[in-house]
Amino acid sequence: MPKQMRDMTVLTTANAAKTEAGASSHRTPLRLWLWSVAALVFAMVVVGGATRLTESGLSITEWQPIMGVLPPLSHDAWLGEFDRYKEIPQYKELFSSLDLNGFKFIFFWEWSHRLLGRLLGLAFALPLIFFWVRGALTPALKMKLLAVLALGGLQGGVGWWMVKSGLVGRVEVAQQRLALHLLLASLTFAALVWITASLAPRPAERSAPWQRGLAIAILLVTFLQIFLGGLVAGLRAGRAYNTWPLMDGHFAPPPEVLSALSPIWRNFTDNIAMVQFQHRMVAYVLLALALVQAVCTVAFASQSAAARRAVVFAGIVILQATLGILTLLLFVPLWAGLLHQAFAMLVLGFATVHLQALIPPQKGEGGHRARCARTS
Repeated sequence: MPKQMRDMTVLTTANAAKTEAGASSHRTPLRLWLWSVAALVFAMVVVGGATRLTESGLSITEWQPIMGVLPPLSHDAWLGEFDRYKEIPQYKELFSSLDLNGFKFIFFWEWSHRLLGRLLGLAFALPLIFFWVRGALTPALKMKLLAVLALGGLQGGVGWWMVKSGLVGRVEVAQQRLALHLLLASLTFAALVWITASLAPRPAERSAPWQRGLAIAILLVTFLQIFLGGLVAGLRAGRAYNTWPLMDGHFAPPPEVLSALSPIWRNFTDNIAMVQFQHRMVAYVLLALALVQAVCTVAFASQSAAARRAVVFAGIVILQATLGILTLLLFVPLWAGLLHQAFAMLVLGFATVHLQALIPPQKGEGGHRARCARTS
């Protein structure tokens, strides 16, 4: 090998080692930052649920990224906001008796949701720049964090696209857009949890292919269930068929009820009976998978960290299913609906952490996951 090429190889190796060393020294601050951002996403999902349950999502009819930071500061400004709200179908057809004080209540829910989104963007972007400049990020971590930043930007765009669907010709936002908005928030949350968990120093775990496959299936089913929950929220389907385990006296509504809309595909997103039935069935599937995972993992390695996680996860899913049933039976009170949505994020976060721990560390991750093998 020519001397020039050897020198370049040595320099490249030295730079890579320096970058890895710099990243390792900043690992604890990185984890604290990313957990904080994940907590903000969690809070934003819960506040978003409150805007839906309080019918607040359409109270602000304009998107003003800068001027919208402050709420109306005078009586005339409040009247102007209220007048704009009076122009949309939701006010005219559903809430024409709403007074200014009632409007202020729903306005503050939506304003808080948007303000939290702005704060979330700053809480992610500014530390990202700081850690980038300080050399705390490996090339792989830079790409992952930029992807999360892009996902957050897409989430904001979809949020306004969702709101626009309810300003003309409808009295609420399109449930498909609401479900997509919630799904993107969940993907952002899961990505943050995954990256943060990957930075935690812990022994590497051995896992069988069936464990990883089952954990992947559980995570995918969790995303599907959250999306279906968005459809339920968008259609207010939780205020129908408020009995359990039967729906109007049937485990499954009659075929003519489940396929009442035409074309047939519309039933999966627009039919209240079908949407709620889907949400119930996928909940049963998720619960069954969680129990199977717990039983099989304990049988495979009862004293392992994976077994402990699987048992805890099954418990969280049982609690979430119980909350879902309670929310339905009580006709979706605000406290129950928000608790149910919060637990959905807990289920997602725990499923993400469990899967991440089962995945063998990639090359270059040795600084944050110990190389000592551990039977799982």
